[in-house]
Amino acid sequence: MTFKNKRAFRIGGASWLLLCAAGNGALAQGAASPTASTHLPEITVTAPSPIVRRKPVPARTPTRVARAAPGQNREHTPEPQPAPLAAAPQQGVLPVVTDQFATVTVVTNEEIRRTGGATLGDLLFSKPGITGSSFAPGAASRPIIRGLDVNRVGIIENGVGAGGVSDLGEDHFVPIDPLTTNQVEVVRGPAALRYGSTSIGGVVSATNNRIPDALPACAAAPFQSYGLPVKAPLANVQSSSCVNAETRTAVSSVDRGLEGGILLDGGGGNFAIHADAHGRKAGDYSIPGYPYLVDRTRPVDGYQPNSAAQATGASIGGSYIFHGGFIGAAVTQNDSLYRIPGIEGSDHQIRMDARQTKFTAKGEYRPDAAAIDAIRFWAGATNYKHNEIGLTDPADFSSTGVLQTFTNREQEGRFEVQMAPFNARFAAVTTAFGLQAGHQELTASNSVDPTSPLNGLWDPNKNNRVAGYVFNELKFTETTKAQIAGRIEHVSLSGTTPAFIPELFNLNPSPGDIGPPTARHLSFTPKSASVGLIQNLPGDLAASITAQYVERAPKPAELFSRGAHDATATFDIGNPNIGLETAKTIELGLRRATGPFRFEATAYYTKFNGFIYRRLTGNTCEDVACVGSADPAFPLELNQAIYSQRDATFRGGEFQSQLDVGPLHGGIWGIENQFDVVRATFSDGTNVPRIPPVRVGGGLFWRDANWLTRINLLHAFAQNDIAPIGETPTGGYNLLKAEVSYRTRLDSSWFGAREMMVGIVGNNLLNENIRNHVSYTKDVVLMPGIGVRAFANLKF
Repeated sequence: MTFKNKRAFRIGGASWLLLCAAGNGALAQGAASPTASTHLPEITVTAPSPIVRRKPVPARTPTRVARAAPGQNREHTPEPQPAPLAAAPQQGVLPVVTDQFATVTVVTNEEIRRTGGATLGDLLFSKPGITGSSFAPGAASRPIIRGLDVNRVGIIENGVGAGGVSDLGEDHFVPIDPLTTNQVEVVRGPAALRYGSTSIGGVVSATNNRIPDALPACAAAPFQSYGLPVKAPLANVQSSSCVNAETRTAVSSVDRGLEGGILLDGGGGNFAIHADAHGRKAGDYSIPGYPYLVDRTRPVDGYQPNSAAQATGASIGGSYIFHGGFIGAAVTQNDSLYRIPGIEGSDHQIRMDARQTKFTAKGEYRPDAAAIDAIRFWAGATNYKHNEIGLTDPADFSSTGVLQTFTNREQEGRFEVQMAPFNARFAAVTTAFGLQAGHQELTASNSVDPTSPLNGLWDPNKNNRVAGYVFNELKFTETTKAQIAGRIEHVSLSGTTPAFIPELFNLNPSPGDIGPPTARHLSFTPKSASVGLIQNLPGDLAASITAQYVERAPKPAELFSRGAHDATATFDIGNPNIGLETAKTIELGLRRATGPFRFEATAYYTKFNGFIYRRLTGNTCEDVACVGSADPAFPLELNQAIYSQRDATFRGGEFQSQLDVGPLHGGIWGIENQFDVVRATFSDGTNVPRIPPVRVGGGLFWRDANWLTRINLLHAFAQNDIAPIGETPTGGYNLLKAEVSYRTRLDSSWFGAREMMVGIVGNNLLNENIRNHVSYTKDVVLMPGIGVRAFANLKF
């Protein structure tokens, strides 16, 4: 799923005890029996640790298999590159993953540097099947996968949750900056079960080298010549000390933006260290036309008011690398100050002041044992807080203050044991077991009126979870393999609910109707399972089919909300009576990763039982008073929304391809295209709200060993399949992009740099009015207009 120089985690098939019991069954009759020399295929699941490839133990012969030395299996390059695909990619080549049971979207380091994007939502916006929430472009935009967001899309960094509150409000930023990220992967299907049942839509995994898992290349120079893949040295071998450095800088015209970062990797002896720091600053971004009237009378031309943003961050980490493994930790600080565009945001000059301190640790040990191949762990703790600052009275500039404060204190850990490969007569088997646990405390206090019956969006609440999972892989032949995975969790939630628990469709509380909060303690035990099959076909094709059953426990916001939610312009009312959400999915895929024509095609069908969503009632609210449908001449501020459950069906597909047409001026030119569609309806045929439109795109490219040029047009059709209440149609748009980049090695005697990549990227070159249908603010906030971004990346 990634590229060869980084690590991969291999999981799969059924437990060998079960396989032995079934050894004489139907599966055994047609399958080739693996030999002792057969290597199990690598199945990458965005784990930051490598796997040592071992020969399967022959059936009925539990003899010890000689383990390869760690120094012979731990690959590392001067720059941490994303992990194994079929081969290391060329610049601009479409990365297609063929050894996964569901589609994996990969954004490589080189593509991140070219594309830019201040948020993960911006970075992934145009990928097939993915878009961003675009609440505050360039500051707060969370990825949306196949029409699913927040509580159904996990976001992790180096195997640990991001730790912010972006899943609790679309105006909240994701505390992961692409500027210091080496690779982003979007994992769907069975692999997502490793991270929790709240990842039905998929997992967005960002990786970097903040916890090194090998010595940098220069520290291992005594073992191999520079420029070749370098192995981490054994503990009893002396290595030299050194430091590698990298700078990443860019400027953008659309927002007068400036960004920069520096990354340092050093090592000596058995220790590897990493440090990085980054910062970005941007003004209000340019727009093509008139999005709305700020004061209802004065037109705004040329820029999106109240859209400026700035962010800074730094991290330091280190690892001790020993014979058979490593252990390391890192501390990261993320700070962000950004404004909220839109009528409300501009009138009240709303801005977010967010801070996060995060501690992470991970390690791996490969014991010299016959039964256990590897033991791994990941752990993290985060302390997050943001203040929502603005004017309580738009006419009084002295009324600036903190309107609301969100905090999140969260700890989590995951522990995995991977068993040694086992030859079970009819299949080579690999099994991995895991345990995961977490604790979360959330608050959302109202600083304007602490005496209000509703003190914030919810009272403090707690969320405890513990889970166990198993991934098993069966390799029947060189061309056929299967996977069986399962997960069981226990989730305990505690919080308070107001007296007006929504038992009825319409709810008309007044301040006098709100009684004292009632404490609630809820628990759920969701269970999930998946089965998959991959078959290699002639012509370097790989076909896959996956069946998945996932149960999800409701989140605190869905249970305990009872107040104004300005980001969505709703008065949210949680429902502590909602139960488990169940998703049953079938996904088919066909992919080709090599040759002049590379492509991937996917079709899926998901049936939700008890789909949890915010249901608009048609009532409106102001403060804590809600009434029936408002007089259009005197609209109230917020739409009343009650968390509810209904059966729903999602179906759709994605396609992308790249064709190398032929040689041209010493390089290769070709064409590429993409397509995605998702249709989502409730059981009565009405539409699920905020579903992305159908998109189709294509373009031309030319590349050689150093240069890459590309021009691409993405067309989004109008979205008229909308919910009956509270949603408006959105017009289509054309997004034209072009880029030119140059990458080369340098003579370090110049100024110390050994590698350089520079380029220019043009975005929205047609300067179209682009409104993102899935955004809650799309009627009053335009996406950025025409802009040019210039970047430079140097390695020392």
